[in-house]
Amino acid sequence: QVQLVESGGGSVQAGGSLRLSCVASGYTYWGHCMGWFRQAPGKEREGVARISPGGGSTYYIDSVKGRFTISQDNAKNTLYLQMNSLKPEDTGMYYCAIDLWCRSTYRAADYNYWGQGTQVTVSS
Repeated sequence: QVQLVESGGGSVQAGGSLRLSCVASGYTYWGHCMGWFRQAPGKEREGVARISPGGGSTYYIDSVKGRFTISQDNAKNTLYLQMNSLKPEDTGMYYCAIDLWCRSTYRAADYNYWGQGTQVTVSS
């Protein structure tokens, strides 16, 4: 059974940094696409970044380009999201997810497995 467990969230001031981790178990890590999503209160879940199998290609939404970096460590079965220069609008619950078919989208419905989320709060 596939399980994803996120960690690394917290409360920081604007301009600060956080590194999120997502450990996958019960799963052959390589060969699928993975992504990070976030959801602010009262808003829809939003795709933030995604990575191709093996980490060869990465993609970001415009609002986080140059500030966030998605990466993976296959040996540790772990996906990361390094978040720098955080802004209050980055506040939300952050989730990692697996897209078994690499449909190369940010549509939440295209992702097959999800973690429980880790909260990120950025104060001004």
